[in-house]
Amino acid sequence: MEDEKIRLQKFIASSGIASRRKAEELILQGKIKVNGKVIKELGSKVNPKNDKIEYNGQVIQSENKKVYILLNKPIGYVTTVKDQFNRDTVMDLIKGVNEKIVPVGRLDMYTSGALILSNDGDFINRITHPKNEIEKTYNVTIAGKVTSEDVEKLKSGVLIQLSKIDYQNKNNFEVEDYITRPAKVKILKIDDEKNISRLQITIHEGKNREIRRMCEAIGKKVLALHRSKIGNIDVKNLSLGKWRRLKEEEIESLLK
Repeated sequence: MEDEKIRLQKFIASSGIASRRKAEELILQGKIKVNGKVIKELGSKVNPKNDKIEYNGQVIQSENKKVYILLNKPIGYVTTVKDQFNRDTVMDLIKGVNEKIVPVGRLDMYTSGALILSNDGDFINRITHPKNEIEKTYNVTIAGKVTSEDVEKLKSGVLIQLSKIDYQNKNNFEVEDYITRPAKVKILKIDDEKNISRLQITIHEGKNREIRRMCEAIGKKVLALHRSKIGNIDVKNLSLGKWRRLKEEEIESLLK
């Protein structure tokens, strides 16, 4: 029946394979097959009960049980399901979960702290979409003494100048510079003896290496970076490398 059909990208997201936006990319890239035929149209609909939907040669199964996990990620793990260089991934830390979960957003290899993993595609899309402006709080250790002027710059927004290199073609290409949105910044400690400063920085944006680039923009090098909170969910009672399931009220607080 027609009313049993749903959009292909919605089905992929509900299976936990990827977020809705990532599912759309997979379709456009020709990586999804329906009944043996490659589908590249975003408007395509499928009947999960009758149609055979495949990704990378594997049949996609609809996930009924939704899983939401909070991990306190240690340094040295990459935020991906599989790594082409065979490095340790955050998935190596999650034991006893049968459902196929994926990281919600990213933390770079040298950043520790709060990371959510889930198989709920709609949840992932809502949490990662910039318009929802979910706050992320970081504890940052930087070299040197931070000044009140530095703090005010971070609070009001700093210019991030970007340039990337296409390593495959060895060509430089421009990327649009941008000014960071206003942030909440608090000095936690200034250690004159060790010549370091510790800050707490809260941002809405989730751009790549955002905190590190903000500190570079004021001439400071980040020595250590830890994400302590996502929204109002923190990892202060969760040891590094450990995880727990999110409570219902925590999930609801993120969706709000």
